[in-house]
Amino acid sequence: MAYSDPTYVIFDGDEDAWAYRFMKGWNASENVSFEFANAHDLDNMTSRAQDEDYVKRNLRNRMNGSSQVLVLIGEKTKNLFRFVRWEMELALDLGLPIIAANLNGSRQQDVSCPPIIRDKCV
Repeated sequence: MAYSDPTYVIFDGDEDAWAYRFMKGWNASENVSFEFANAHDLDNMTSRAQDEDYVKRNLRNRMNGSSQVLVLIGEKTKNLFRFVRWEMELALDLGLPIIAANLNGSRQQDVSCPPIIRDKCV
């Protein structure tokens, strides 16, 4: 049975897009038992994506249609404020469950965890 509640994925688009692409590949593969409804596939942003207000408005709409949030935590995630921290703040404000996944292989909270979610029940 396919899991149909959209998951919003927060990640560093410059450094950690590889992990997001892996997730999309697993989701598309018949040989891997991994399913998720990707909130980012709900619509495509146009060339106006350079406008910060436009981007945030679209990201907010995507998150509003999501049931949970997955934060892919890479080496630089905790230092990103323009979109990544804003997305985490929005998820907390919306009361969405947050799943944090370290990309460094650690199975526990470490110094890579962004402070905004460090002391939260995620």
